[in-house]
Amino acid sequence: MGGMIDSITLEAGRPWPLGAHWDGKGVNFALFSAHAEGVELCVFDGMRMRPLPLRECSDQVWHGYLVGAAPGLRYAYRVHGLHAPEQGQRFDAQRLLLDPYAREVVGRFSWPAQNDPAHCLTAAVVDEEFTWGEDTPPATPWSDTVLYEVHVKGISRQHSGIPEVLRGSYAGLAAPAMIEHFQRLGITALSLLPVHYFLDEQRLANEGRVNYWGYNSLAFFAPEPRYAARIGGQSVIAEFKSMVRSLHAAGLEVILDVVFNHTAETDEWGPTLSFRGIDNQSYYRLSAGNLACYENFSGCGNTLNVAHPRVLQLLMDALRYWVEVMHVDGFRFDLAAALTRESAFLAAVAQDPVLQRVKLIAEPWDIGPDGYRLGRFLPRWSEWNDRFRDDVRAFWLTHEASVGQLAQRLAGSSEIFRVAGRAPQAGTNFVTAHDGFTLRDLVSYQTKHNELNGEDNRDGHGHNCSWNCGEEGESNDPAVLERRRRLQRALLTTLLISQGVPMLQAGDELGRTQAGNNNAYCQDNGMTWIDWDKTDSDLLAFVAGLIGLRRRFPQLRRCRWLSGEVTADGQPDVDWWHPAGRPMRVADWQSRKLGAFGLQLAPETASAGSFDDTLLCLINRDEIPVSFLLPTGVWQQVCDSSAHSPFAAGRREKTSPVAARSVQILHRE
Repeated sequence: MGGMIDSITLEAGRPWPLGAHWDGKGVNFALFSAHAEGVELCVFDGMRMRPLPLRECSDQVWHGYLVGAAPGLRYAYRVHGLHAPEQGQRFDAQRLLLDPYAREVVGRFSWPAQNDPAHCLTAAVVDEEFTWGEDTPPATPWSDTVLYEVHVKGISRQHSGIPEVLRGSYAGLAAPAMIEHFQRLGITALSLLPVHYFLDEQRLANEGRVNYWGYNSLAFFAPEPRYAARIGGQSVIAEFKSMVRSLHAAGLEVILDVVFNHTAETDEWGPTLSFRGIDNQSYYRLSAGNLACYENFSGCGNTLNVAHPRVLQLLMDALRYWVEVMHVDGFRFDLAAALTRESAFLAAVAQDPVLQRVKLIAEPWDIGPDGYRLGRFLPRWSEWNDRFRDDVRAFWLTHEASVGQLAQRLAGSSEIFRVAGRAPQAGTNFVTAHDGFTLRDLVSYQTKHNELNGEDNRDGHGHNCSWNCGEEGESNDPAVLERRRRLQRALLTTLLISQGVPMLQAGDELGRTQAGNNNAYCQDNGMTWIDWDKTDSDLLAFVAGLIGLRRRFPQLRRCRWLSGEVTADGQPDVDWWHPAGRPMRVADWQSRKLGAFGLQLAPETASAGSFDDTLLCLINRDEIPVSFLLPTGVWQQVCDSSAHSPFAAGRREKTSPVAARSVQILHRE
């Protein structure tokens, strides 16, 4: 468009599809606003801007067509209408607004907010052509999935095996050194922290910090440019696609953490950058008692009004775009309860043909009314299972959870998820995630240490079910270090022998620490970047071995619920075992003192010789060893989480000593 904006003319165009779309001859623009009185399309040539009134409005969609316009054109909108916050409207025709359907965002918002062409956020018209070649998504079954929650920047920023120019980028995430690590570990899917274009909050900017995690989205179609290496002038979109293609070639799925519950425009004092200035009353949930204020079910100042059909359409269009155009394999929905309240979101997803083939994961809560919805999503969904996190921690670290509570988690939390035909994979199990302590810190800190966040240590959750093992923070005490070593391995083993979908936080397998910070959302530095030079090689090998065992024994990843019923092999699918050599009794499950028990798992399917694959998992959280009387047969050890050679073989008959704070896995000869 260089030098042409003074000569171009705007034709009527059409009201679909929403956004800006190039057809080879020009660009069609379409913007929804139910309450606008007028809309101007503002196109840019360098620093020059030309406003073009969109004179056509069909069914609340303002539209126009620029003949000769091409990819690379920058544009924004000005929207005219009533500015009356008390009536729910916040139009301001002086503000340049970002298209909600922007595929690429140009510029970086800076505080204090400015509204001249030199500082506004603009969208770029994009050409979505890309040579995918033989890209074939792995389509790993839910039952075989092992999730790996990872930050695009933090995973590779300090990796010496990756060229400096690629570190911390989309390209760096898919570098050969990273793929080698993922494959060695055995994970099957990367769950990326948010990569939609997002902003840093004003408070953080004023303090010289950033929103490192990225849960402050503004553009749901645009990949975040701060993670782009831009080698050879490659666009952000092309670099993201190249990353996906490389990860797919390595057999790895890509799952996006999407933040559809709120936007970066925050509360009534926040910036007007897009949705608020386009149609505030349609896009946001407003307080019934005061339309100048927002419902805040997210804790971030506002809540998207997913009950509005056009807002629902925006989210559905975005999901389909990331699947069809960007080739991602699934989504994890942040604060997903906010999307379901009084809306048709779940029904829309359930019937969508494009989304049938992808993985869907809910964080099943928010802070709104009836906000805790664990177990209440539909078939095909998996849900972050915080009950697993809390009970497993409380069993091993604080002894506040009983053997009965741990057994429920080992069995896939059936009392929560065994409804409406759902399978054990309805629960995504985790011990740690980005929000909270790392695994190493979980056994090294009794309390949170968030002073560097600038909030006087008031932020972050106070109830962590953690234990410092006798000394707060770093320690040189051999006894403390041994307790920590054993407990980390016991927690990881519990995660990977449990029914459901396991999720590992990136860096836990390496011994990563955040120095006791359990809310490092604003720490874009060595606190959150993985320090590969300090890798705990033994721990890494242990986690890789556990994932290998999970892959080897199908009964650790069943698609059917454990029931205790006798299988074709003549043994029950699960048998809960007391150390005294008998099945567990009601009184045993109710005991608060019992800290050791076992579970025997029959082979998943009956076949000749399958009896050899019977597993026996023996658990001892006590401070002293416990000797188990074993079920009939001769057993071979396949894992002892306490041992320094944890996968060394060992023959067992009649009894097996299980070390303190450990899990032992045997299979029958």
